[in-house]
Amino acid sequence: MKKIISLVFASVLGGFIAISSYVYVVGNSQKAENLDSESQPKFVKTNYISTSNYAAEVTDFTKAAEETINAVVHVKNVSISGSNPLIEFFYGADASGGGKTTIGTGSGVIISPDGYIITNNHVIRGAKEIEITLNNQKSYAAEVIGTHESSDIALVKIDATELPFVSFANSDNVRVGEWVLAVGNPFNLTSTVTAGIVSAKARNINISGGRMIESFIQTDAAVNPGNSGGALVNVRGELVGINTAITSQTGSYVGYSFAVPSNIAKKVIDDLLEFGDVQTAYLGIKFSELNNDLIDELDLKITEGVLISEVTENGGAEAAGLKANDIITKMDNIKINKFSNMQGFISTKRPGDIVDVTVLRNGKEKQFKVKLSNQFGKETIDKLDFSKYLLGNLEKISKKDAEKYRINYGVQFVKVKNKDFIKNGVKNGDIILKIADEKVYDVQEVENVLRKNKGKLIIVQILNEDGYVEYLRLMVNN
Repeated sequence: MKKIISLVFASVLGGFIAISSYVYVVGNSQKAENLDSESQPKFVKTNYISTSNYAAEVTDFTKAAEETINAVVHVKNVSISGSNPLIEFFYGADASGGGKTTIGTGSGVIISPDGYIITNNHVIRGAKEIEITLNNQKSYAAEVIGTHESSDIALVKIDATELPFVSFANSDNVRVGEWVLAVGNPFNLTSTVTAGIVSAKARNINISGGRMIESFIQTDAAVNPGNSGGALVNVRGELVGINTAITSQTGSYVGYSFAVPSNIAKKVIDDLLEFGDVQTAYLGIKFSELNNDLIDELDLKITEGVLISEVTENGGAEAAGLKANDIITKMDNIKINKFSNMQGFISTKRPGDIVDVTVLRNGKEKQFKVKLSNQFGKETIDKLDFSKYLLGNLEKISKKDAEKYRINYGVQFVKVKNKDFIKNGVKNGDIILKIADEKVYDVQEVENVLRKNKGKLIIVQILNEDGYVEYLRLMVNN
Protein backbone atom coordinates (compact mmCIF):
# COMPACT_ATOMS: atom_id res chain seq x y z
CA MET A 1 0.00 0.00 0.00
CA LYS A 2 2.82 2.40 0.90
CA LYS A 3 4.47 1.70 -2.47
CA ILE A 4 1.23 2.52 -4.30
CA ILE A 5 0.80 5.78 -2.36
CA SER A 6 4.43 6.71 -3.16
CA LEU A 7 3.92 6.03 -6.86
CA VAL A 8 0.73 8.12 -6.96
CA PHE A 9 2.46 10.99 -5.15
CA ALA A 10 5.42 10.86 -7.56
CA SER A 11 3.09 10.91 -10.57
CA VAL A 12 1.12 13.89 -9.26
CA LEU A 13 4.33 15.77 -8.42
CA GLY A 14 5.78 15.05 -11.87
CA GLY A 15 2.61 16.29 -13.59
CA PHE A 16 2.63 19.50 -11.54
CA ILE A 17 6.25 20.22 -12.45
CA ALA A 18 5.60 19.58 -16.17
CA ILE A 19 2.51 21.79 -16.28
CA SER A 20 4.20 24.66 -14.46
CA SER A 21 7.29 24.71 -16.67
CA TYR A 22 8.15 27.32 -19.26
CA VAL A 23 9.32 26.82 -22.82
CA TYR A 24 12.71 28.14 -23.86
CA VAL A 25 14.46 28.27 -27.19
CA VAL A 26 17.96 27.07 -26.52
CA GLY A 27 20.13 29.86 -27.87
CA ASN A 28 22.55 32.09 -25.99
CA SER A 29 22.62 35.88 -26.22
CA GLN A 30 25.16 37.97 -24.33
CA LYS A 31 26.09 41.66 -24.51
CA ALA A 32 29.71 42.49 -25.25
CA GLU A 33 31.64 45.71 -25.35
CA ASN A 34 35.20 45.54 -26.59
CA LEU A 35 35.58 41.94 -25.47
CA ASP A 36 37.01 39.15 -27.59
CA SER A 37 35.10 35.91 -27.94
CA GLU A 38 37.29 34.16 -25.35
CA SER A 39 36.20 36.70 -22.72
CA GLN A 40 32.51 36.41 -23.40
CA PRO A 41 30.24 35.19 -20.61
CA LYS A 42 29.65 31.48 -21.03
CA PHE A 43 26.38 30.53 -21.00
CA VAL A 44 23.79 22.05 -53.69
CA LYS A 45 20.95 19.83 -52.57
CA THR A 46 20.85 18.44 -49.17
CA ASN A 47 21.94 14.85 -48.79
CA TYR A 48 19.30 12.26 -47.95
CA ILE A 49 19.45 8.55 -47.30
CA SER A 50 16.67 6.07 -46.76
CA THR A 51 17.29 3.33 -44.22
CA SER A 52 15.17 0.65 -42.68
CA ASN A 53 14.49 0.50 -38.97
CA TYR A 54 17.29 -0.99 -36.94
CA ALA A 55 17.39 -3.24 -33.91
CA ALA A 56 16.48 -1.54 -30.63
CA GLU A 57 19.33 -3.33 -28.84
CA VAL A 58 21.97 -1.37 -30.82
CA THR A 59 23.24 0.91 -28.04
CA ASP A 60 26.87 1.53 -29.01
CA PHE A 61 26.93 5.30 -29.66
CA THR A 62 30.59 5.65 -30.58
CA LYS A 63 30.10 5.28 -34.35
CA ALA A 64 27.28 7.83 -34.44
CA ALA A 65 29.24 10.27 -32.27
CA GLU A 66 32.39 9.94 -34.37
CA GLU A 67 30.50 10.48 -37.63
CA THR A 68 28.54 13.48 -36.32
CA ILE A 69 30.86 15.45 -34.06
CA ASN A 70 33.03 16.84 -36.87
CA ALA A 71 29.98 17.92 -38.86
CA VAL A 72 28.47 20.00 -36.04
CA VAL A 73 29.76 23.57 -35.83
CA HIS A 74 29.76 26.48 -33.38
CA VAL A 75 27.76 29.49 -34.62
CA LYS A 76 28.51 33.02 -33.38
CA ASN A 77 26.01 35.77 -34.21
CA VAL A 78 27.31 39.33 -33.87
CA SER A 79 24.56 41.96 -33.94
CA ILE A 80 24.05 45.57 -32.90
CA SER A 81 21.22 46.31 -30.48
CA GLY A 82 18.74 49.03 -31.40
CA SER A 83 18.60 52.43 -29.73
CA ASN A 84 15.72 54.50 -28.30
CA PRO A 85 15.92 58.06 -29.70
CA LEU A 86 13.49 59.46 -27.10
CA ILE A 87 15.48 58.14 -24.13
CA GLU A 88 18.73 59.30 -25.72
CA PHE A 89 17.29 62.80 -26.25
CA PHE A 90 16.46 63.23 -22.57
CA TYR A 91 19.16 61.16 -20.87
CA GLY A 92 22.07 60.97 -23.30
CA ALA A 93 23.42 58.55 -25.88
CA ASP A 94 24.40 55.85 -23.37
CA ALA A 95 21.06 55.74 -21.56
CA SER A 96 19.08 53.54 -23.95
CA GLY A 97 21.66 50.78 -24.23
CA GLY A 98 21.41 50.97 -28.01
CA GLY A 99 24.30 50.51 -30.40
CA LYS A 100 25.92 47.88 -28.18
CA THR A 101 27.44 44.76 -29.65
CA THR A 102 25.45 41.64 -28.86
CA ILE A 103 26.88 38.17 -29.32
CA GLY A 104 24.67 35.11 -29.59
CA THR A 105 25.95 31.56 -29.78
CA GLY A 106 24.47 28.34 -31.02
CA SER A 107 25.16 25.32 -33.16
CA GLY A 108 24.79 24.26 -36.78
CA VAL A 109 25.09 21.11 -38.88
CA ILE A 110 27.11 20.75 -42.08
CA ILE A 111 24.86 19.06 -44.65
CA SER A 112 27.10 19.13 -47.75
CA PRO A 113 30.87 18.93 -48.35
CA ASP A 114 30.88 22.38 -50.01
CA GLY A 115 29.87 24.28 -46.88
CA TYR A 116 26.08 24.44 -46.58
CA ILE A 117 25.08 24.54 -42.90
CA ILE A 118 21.64 24.25 -41.35
CA THR A 119 20.81 25.96 -38.05
CA ASN A 120 17.88 27.59 -36.25
CA ASN A 121 16.54 30.90 -37.49
CA HIS A 122 16.59 32.28 -33.93
CA VAL A 123 20.34 31.53 -33.70
CA ILE A 124 21.20 33.95 -36.54
CA ARG A 125 18.27 36.38 -36.36
CA GLY A 126 19.40 40.01 -36.68
CA ALA A 127 23.02 39.05 -37.35
CA LYS A 128 25.43 41.64 -38.70
CA GLU A 129 28.18 39.03 -38.83
CA ILE A 130 28.09 35.24 -38.56
CA GLU A 131 31.19 33.25 -37.64
CA ILE A 132 31.32 29.48 -38.02
CA THR A 133 33.92 27.49 -36.08
CA LEU A 134 34.53 23.86 -37.03
CA ASN A 135 35.43 21.11 -34.60
CA ASN A 136 39.08 21.52 -35.63
CA GLN A 137 38.90 25.18 -34.45
CA LYS A 138 39.10 26.60 -37.97
CA SER A 139 36.79 29.63 -38.38
CA TYR A 140 34.94 31.05 -41.38
CA ALA A 141 32.64 33.98 -42.11
CA ALA A 142 29.21 32.74 -43.18
CA GLU A 143 26.67 34.04 -45.69
CA VAL A 144 22.94 33.69 -45.04
CA ILE A 145 21.31 31.80 -47.92
CA GLY A 146 17.77 31.90 -46.55
CA THR A 147 15.62 31.72 -43.44
CA HIS A 148 12.15 30.44 -42.57
CA GLU A 149 10.64 31.84 -39.42
CA SER A 150 7.65 29.48 -39.29
CA SER A 151 9.86 26.39 -38.99
CA ASP A 152 12.73 28.18 -37.20
CA ILE A 153 15.14 26.86 -39.83
CA ALA A 154 17.94 28.80 -41.54
CA LEU A 155 20.58 27.95 -44.15
CA VAL A 156 24.04 29.54 -44.21
CA LYS A 157 27.15 28.82 -46.26
CA ILE A 158 30.88 29.03 -45.73
CA ASP A 159 33.57 29.08 -48.41
CA ALA A 160 35.09 25.66 -47.88
CA THR A 161 35.27 22.26 -49.56
CA GLU A 162 35.69 18.59 -48.62
CA LEU A 163 33.97 19.11 -45.29
CA PRO A 164 32.54 16.29 -43.17
CA PHE A 165 28.74 16.32 -43.31
CA VAL A 166 25.65 14.56 -41.98
CA SER A 167 22.99 13.02 -44.21
CA PHE A 168 19.27 13.34 -43.58
CA ALA A 169 17.29 10.34 -42.40
CA ASN A 170 13.54 9.94 -42.91
CA SER A 171 12.09 11.27 -39.65
CA ASP A 172 8.77 9.52 -40.37
CA ASN A 173 10.60 6.28 -39.56
CA VAL A 174 11.68 7.48 -36.11
CA ARG A 175 9.97 5.46 -33.39
CA VAL A 176 9.12 6.41 -29.84
CA GLY A 177 11.61 4.68 -27.54
CA GLU A 178 14.57 4.52 -29.94
CA TRP A 179 17.95 5.93 -28.98
CA VAL A 180 19.08 9.33 -30.27
CA LEU A 181 22.11 11.59 -29.71
CA ALA A 182 22.07 15.38 -29.35
CA VAL A 183 25.28 16.99 -30.64
CA GLY A 184 26.03 20.69 -30.15
CA ASN A 185 27.77 23.40 -28.18
CA PRO A 186 25.90 23.99 -24.89
CA PHE A 187 27.27 26.88 -22.80
CA ASN A 188 30.05 27.20 -25.42
CA LEU A 189 31.27 23.72 -24.49
CA THR A 190 32.07 22.69 -28.03
CA SER A 191 31.46 19.25 -29.50
CA THR A 192 29.23 17.94 -26.72
CA VAL A 193 27.35 14.66 -27.22
CA THR A 194 24.43 13.54 -25.04
CA ALA A 195 22.15 10.52 -25.39
CA GLY A 196 18.48 9.83 -24.76
CA ILE A 197 15.41 8.27 -26.30
CA VAL A 198 12.61 9.63 -28.43
CA SER A 199 9.87 10.44 -25.91
CA ALA A 200 7.14 11.54 -28.32
CA LYS A 201 6.52 12.64 -31.90
CA ALA A 202 4.42 15.45 -33.41
CA ARG A 203 4.60 17.38 -30.15
CA ASN A 204 3.00 20.84 -30.03
CA ILE A 205 4.44 22.92 -27.15
CA ASN A 206 2.67 26.22 -27.96
CA ILE A 207 5.94 28.09 -28.26
CA SER A 208 4.66 30.61 -30.80
CA GLY A 209 0.95 31.15 -30.33
CA GLY A 210 0.20 29.25 -33.54
CA ARG A 211 2.62 31.17 -35.77
CA MET A 212 5.15 28.34 -36.06
CA ILE A 213 5.06 24.81 -37.37
CA GLU A 214 4.96 22.77 -34.18
CA SER A 215 5.34 19.07 -34.80
CA PHE A 216 8.49 18.46 -32.77
CA ILE A 217 10.36 15.28 -31.93
CA GLN A 218 10.51 15.19 -28.13
CA THR A 219 13.53 13.57 -26.50
CA ASP A 220 15.14 13.31 -23.08
CA ALA A 221 18.66 13.79 -24.46
CA ALA A 222 20.18 16.70 -22.51
CA VAL A 223 19.97 19.97 -24.47
CA ASN A 224 21.00 23.35 -23.03
CA PRO A 225 21.50 26.99 -24.14
CA GLY A 226 23.90 26.88 -27.09
CA ASN A 227 22.53 23.59 -28.45
CA SER A 228 20.06 25.39 -30.74
CA GLY A 229 20.64 24.42 -34.35
CA GLY A 230 22.59 21.31 -33.41
CA ALA A 231 22.05 17.77 -34.59
CA LEU A 232 19.71 15.10 -33.30
CA VAL A 233 20.93 11.85 -34.85
CA ASN A 234 20.03 8.18 -34.63
CA VAL A 235 22.54 5.48 -33.69
CA ARG A 236 23.66 5.31 -37.33
CA GLY A 237 24.72 8.98 -37.21
CA GLU A 238 21.88 10.06 -39.55
CA LEU A 239 20.16 13.40 -38.97
CA VAL A 240 16.62 12.97 -37.64
CA GLY A 241 16.11 16.49 -36.26
CA ILE A 242 17.46 19.96 -35.51
CA ASN A 243 17.51 20.72 -31.77
CA THR A 244 15.40 23.81 -31.16
CA ALA A 245 13.78 24.19 -27.74
CA ILE A 246 13.54 22.94 -24.17
CA THR A 247 10.91 23.07 -21.45
CA SER A 248 12.36 24.51 -18.28
CA GLN A 249 11.71 26.75 -15.30
CA THR A 250 15.34 27.88 -15.26
CA GLY A 251 16.35 28.14 -18.93
CA SER A 252 18.51 25.02 -18.64
CA TYR A 253 17.72 21.37 -19.30
CA VAL A 254 15.40 19.67 -16.82
CA GLY A 255 14.26 16.61 -18.71
CA TYR A 256 12.82 17.27 -22.17
CA SER A 257 14.02 18.86 -25.39
CA PHE A 258 12.43 19.36 -28.79
CA ALA A 259 13.75 19.08 -32.34
CA VAL A 260 12.40 20.06 -35.76
CA PRO A 261 11.99 16.74 -37.65
CA SER A 262 14.51 16.20 -40.44
CA ASN A 263 11.81 15.82 -43.09
CA ILE A 264 10.52 19.34 -42.36
CA ALA A 265 14.04 20.78 -42.16
CA LYS A 266 15.09 19.11 -45.42
CA LYS A 267 12.04 20.39 -47.28
CA VAL A 268 12.72 23.96 -46.08
CA ILE A 269 16.37 23.76 -47.12
CA ASP A 270 15.56 22.28 -50.54
CA ASP A 271 13.04 25.08 -51.16
CA LEU A 272 15.51 27.78 -50.13
CA LEU A 273 18.12 26.35 -52.49
CA GLU A 274 15.76 25.85 -55.44
CA PHE A 275 13.37 28.80 -55.13
CA GLY A 276 15.02 31.19 -52.66
CA ASP A 277 11.87 30.93 -50.55
CA VAL A 278 9.77 28.25 -48.88
CA GLN A 279 6.82 26.87 -50.85
CA THR A 280 4.10 26.32 -48.25
CA ALA A 281 1.35 23.83 -49.08
CA TYR A 282 -2.25 24.00 -47.85
CA LEU A 283 -4.92 21.31 -47.73
CA GLY A 284 -7.73 23.89 -47.92
CA ILE A 285 -9.64 23.30 -44.70
CA LYS A 286 -10.44 24.80 -41.33
CA PHE A 287 -10.23 22.26 -38.54
CA SER A 288 -11.10 21.39 -34.96
CA GLU A 289 -9.25 19.09 -32.58
CA LEU A 290 -11.41 16.22 -31.39
CA ASN A 291 -12.52 16.57 -27.77
CA ASN A 292 -15.18 15.02 -25.56
CA ASP A 293 -17.78 17.66 -26.45
CA LEU A 294 -17.35 17.14 -30.21
CA ILE A 295 -17.27 13.38 -29.82
CA ASP A 296 -20.59 13.45 -27.92
CA GLU A 297 -22.17 16.05 -30.22
CA LEU A 298 -21.32 14.13 -33.40
CA ASP A 299 -21.81 10.71 -31.77
CA LEU A 300 -18.35 9.59 -32.88
CA LYS A 301 -16.85 6.16 -32.25
CA ILE A 302 -13.23 7.38 -32.49
CA THR A 303 -11.19 9.76 -30.34
CA GLU A 304 -8.25 10.48 -32.67
CA GLY A 305 -8.06 12.44 -35.90
CA VAL A 306 -8.66 15.95 -37.23
CA LEU A 307 -12.22 17.17 -37.73
CA ILE A 308 -12.86 19.31 -40.81
CA SER A 309 -15.00 22.22 -39.56
CA GLU A 310 -15.05 24.01 -42.92
CA VAL A 311 -13.76 23.43 -46.45
CA THR A 312 -12.24 26.64 -47.81
CA GLU A 313 -13.28 28.02 -51.16
CA ASN A 314 -11.11 27.13 -54.18
CA GLY A 315 -8.84 24.86 -52.11
CA GLY A 316 -7.64 21.36 -52.90
CA ALA A 317 -9.94 19.74 -50.32
CA GLU A 318 -13.04 21.25 -51.92
CA ALA A 319 -11.99 20.12 -55.40
CA ALA A 320 -11.34 16.58 -54.15
CA GLY A 321 -14.74 16.25 -52.45
CA LEU A 322 -13.88 16.55 -48.76
CA LYS A 323 -16.71 17.91 -46.61
CA ALA A 324 -17.32 19.53 -43.23
CA ASN A 325 -17.51 16.96 -40.39
CA ASP A 326 -15.21 14.54 -42.22
CA ILE A 327 -12.53 13.27 -39.83
CA ILE A 328 -9.03 12.93 -41.28
CA THR A 329 -7.39 9.76 -39.95
CA LYS A 330 -4.54 9.13 -42.42
CA MET A 331 -2.47 10.98 -45.04
CA ASP A 332 -0.39 8.87 -47.45
CA ASN A 333 -1.09 6.00 -45.06
CA ILE A 334 0.53 7.89 -42.15
CA LYS A 335 -1.71 7.93 -39.10
CA ILE A 336 -3.10 11.35 -38.15
CA ASN A 337 -3.95 11.45 -34.44
CA LYS A 338 -4.10 15.23 -34.03
CA PHE A 339 -3.45 18.48 -35.86
CA SER A 340 0.29 18.52 -35.13
CA ASN A 341 0.59 15.20 -37.01
CA MET A 342 -1.17 16.70 -40.02
CA GLN A 343 0.78 19.97 -39.81
CA GLY A 344 4.08 18.11 -39.72
CA PHE A 345 3.10 15.96 -42.71
CA ILE A 346 1.90 18.85 -44.89
CA SER A 347 5.02 20.88 -43.99
CA THR A 348 7.05 18.35 -46.00
CA LYS A 349 4.96 18.96 -49.14
CA ARG A 350 4.76 21.63 -51.84
CA PRO A 351 1.83 23.21 -53.69
CA GLY A 352 0.91 20.86 -56.53
CA ASP A 353 1.76 17.67 -54.63
CA ILE A 354 -1.02 15.07 -54.52
CA VAL A 355 -1.67 13.26 -51.23
CA ASP A 356 -3.96 10.36 -50.33
CA VAL A 357 -6.32 11.48 -47.57
CA THR A 358 -8.33 8.94 -45.59
CA VAL A 359 -11.39 10.27 -43.74
CA LEU A 360 -14.18 8.88 -41.65
CA ARG A 361 -17.56 10.06 -42.99
CA ASN A 362 -20.78 8.94 -41.30
CA GLY A 363 -18.90 6.07 -39.70
CA LYS A 364 -17.45 4.81 -42.99
CA GLU A 365 -13.87 5.14 -44.22
CA LYS A 366 -13.40 6.97 -47.54
CA GLN A 367 -10.26 7.91 -49.49
CA PHE A 368 -9.58 11.00 -51.59
CA LYS A 369 -6.68 12.23 -53.69
CA VAL A 370 -6.12 15.89 -52.80
CA LYS A 371 -3.95 18.28 -54.80
CA LEU A 372 -2.33 20.70 -52.36
CA SER A 373 -2.26 24.42 -53.19
CA ASN A 374 -0.68 27.57 -51.82
CA GLN A 375 -2.51 29.98 -49.51
CA PHE A 376 -4.24 31.51 -52.54
CA GLY A 377 -5.63 28.22 -53.83
CA LYS A 378 -3.06 27.97 -56.64
CA GLU A 379 0.21 26.19 -57.36
CA THR A 380 2.21 29.34 -58.15
CA ILE A 381 2.25 32.89 -56.79
CA ASP A 382 1.73 35.75 -59.22
CA LYS A 383 3.22 39.23 -59.05
CA LEU A 384 0.57 40.86 -56.82
CA ASP A 385 -1.08 37.87 -55.14
CA PHE A 386 -0.25 38.84 -51.55
CA SER A 387 -1.82 42.28 -51.83
CA LYS A 388 -4.74 41.02 -53.92
CA TYR A 389 -5.72 38.07 -51.71
CA LEU A 390 -4.81 39.46 -48.27
CA LEU A 391 -6.18 42.97 -48.79
CA GLY A 392 -8.03 43.43 -52.09
CA ASN A 393 -7.76 45.31 -55.37
CA LEU A 394 -5.62 48.42 -54.86
CA GLU A 395 -4.44 51.49 -56.74
CA LYS A 396 -2.20 54.44 -56.04
CA ILE A 397 -3.89 57.28 -54.13
CA SER A 398 -5.73 59.70 -56.42
CA LYS A 399 -4.41 63.23 -56.85
CA LYS A 400 -7.69 64.58 -55.48
CA ASP A 401 -7.44 62.59 -52.22
CA ALA A 402 -3.74 63.34 -51.87
CA GLU A 403 -4.56 67.05 -51.94
CA LYS A 404 -7.60 66.62 -49.68
CA TYR A 405 -5.65 64.86 -46.92
CA ARG A 406 -2.34 66.68 -47.66
CA ILE A 407 -0.30 63.50 -48.08
CA ASN A 408 2.05 62.35 -50.83
CA TYR A 409 1.84 58.61 -50.13
CA GLY A 410 -0.79 55.92 -49.72
CA VAL A 411 -2.64 53.24 -51.68
CA GLN A 412 -6.44 53.14 -52.05
CA PHE A 413 -8.84 50.22 -51.96
CA VAL A 414 -10.66 49.73 -55.25
CA LYS A 415 -12.33 46.66 -53.74
CA VAL A 416 -11.86 45.39 -50.17
CA LYS A 417 -11.57 41.58 -50.06
CA ASN A 418 -10.29 40.96 -46.55
CA LYS A 419 -13.35 39.78 -44.57
CA ASP A 420 -11.98 40.97 -41.22
CA PHE A 421 -11.35 44.42 -42.66
CA ILE A 422 -14.89 44.54 -44.04
CA LYS A 423 -16.28 43.57 -40.62
CA ASN A 424 -14.27 46.44 -39.11
CA GLY A 425 -15.83 48.96 -41.49
CA VAL A 426 -13.10 49.35 -44.11
CA LYS A 427 -14.67 50.57 -47.37
CA ASN A 428 -13.70 51.00 -50.98
CA GLY A 429 -11.80 54.27 -51.29
CA ASP A 430 -10.15 54.03 -47.86
CA ILE A 431 -6.40 54.62 -47.98
CA ILE A 432 -3.62 52.36 -46.71
CA LEU A 433 -0.94 54.66 -45.27
CA LYS A 434 1.50 52.21 -43.67
CA ILE A 435 2.03 48.47 -43.44
CA ALA A 436 4.27 47.12 -40.68
CA ASP A 437 5.23 50.75 -39.95
CA GLU A 438 6.45 51.33 -43.53
CA LYS A 439 4.90 54.03 -45.73
CA VAL A 440 3.58 52.69 -49.03
CA TYR A 441 3.51 54.73 -52.23
CA ASP A 442 2.20 52.22 -54.78
CA VAL A 443 0.73 48.72 -55.07
CA GLN A 444 4.09 47.05 -55.70
CA GLU A 445 5.42 48.46 -52.43
CA VAL A 446 2.41 46.98 -50.62
CA GLU A 447 3.22 43.61 -52.19
CA ASN A 448 6.90 43.88 -51.25
CA VAL A 449 6.19 44.75 -47.61
CA LEU A 450 3.71 41.87 -47.28
CA ARG A 451 6.15 39.36 -48.75
CA LYS A 452 8.89 40.64 -46.46
CA ASN A 453 6.68 39.96 -43.43
CA LYS A 454 5.50 36.45 -44.30
CA GLY A 455 4.61 34.44 -41.23
CA LYS A 456 4.15 37.56 -39.10
CA LEU A 457 1.25 39.41 -37.53
CA ILE A 458 1.51 43.02 -38.67
CA ILE A 459 -0.37 46.31 -38.33
CA VAL A 460 -2.01 48.06 -41.29
CA GLN A 461 -2.65 51.80 -40.89
CA ILE A 462 -5.76 52.93 -42.80
CA LEU A 463 -7.18 56.43 -43.36
CA ASN A 464 -10.96 56.24 -43.70
CA GLU A 465 -13.31 58.54 -45.61
CA ASP A 466 -14.03 60.58 -42.44
CA GLY A 467 -10.36 61.45 -42.06
CA TYR A 468 -9.71 59.15 -39.09
CA VAL A 469 -6.78 56.74 -38.95
CA GLU A 470 -7.52 53.12 -37.99
CA TYR A 471 -5.08 50.37 -37.07
CA LEU A 472 -5.95 46.78 -38.07
CA ARG A 473 -4.02 43.57 -37.55
CA LEU A 474 -3.16 41.34 -40.50
CA MET A 475 -1.66 37.85 -40.40
CA VAL A 476 0.57 37.32 -43.44
CA ASN A 477 0.50 33.59 -44.11
CA ASN A 478 3.41 31.83 -45.74
